[in-house]
Amino acid sequence: MGLFSKDAAGSPGPKASTDGAFQAPNRTERAHCWEARDAFFKCLDLNSIIDSIKDHGLAGERCGREGQAFERDCASSWVQYFKKRRVMEHNKNQALEKLKAEGARAMAGGGVGPGSPPPTPS
Repeated sequence: MGLFSKDAAGSPGPKASTDGAFQAPNRTERAHCWEARDAFFKCLDLNSIIDSIKDHGLAGERCGREGQAFERDCASSWVQYFKKRRVMEHNKNQALEKLKAEGARAMAGGGVGPGSPPPTPS
């Protein structure tokens, strides 16, 4: 069911629209992609692999079947996005844990941002 490639069974890739662009995956295809992604990431978690791009050989050795399903069921751009996002989320969580360990606390009200009123002078 590969979105942008042929799978092992040789089924065709995505259908081209009338203007020649690929059609976006439907709800069922997206669900298959997410299930394959979740299975691949679960296998990576069980094998303590965070970055499957950097550790491609180890990820392929330990989670090859799940990785092939992920790459078959998702567009290649989605695969790269999800893999990079996994690393980014891990790094963000590590940084937050480090800040908490150093005694950092969350700001009340979430700080100043677009749409928030300016601070009142003391």
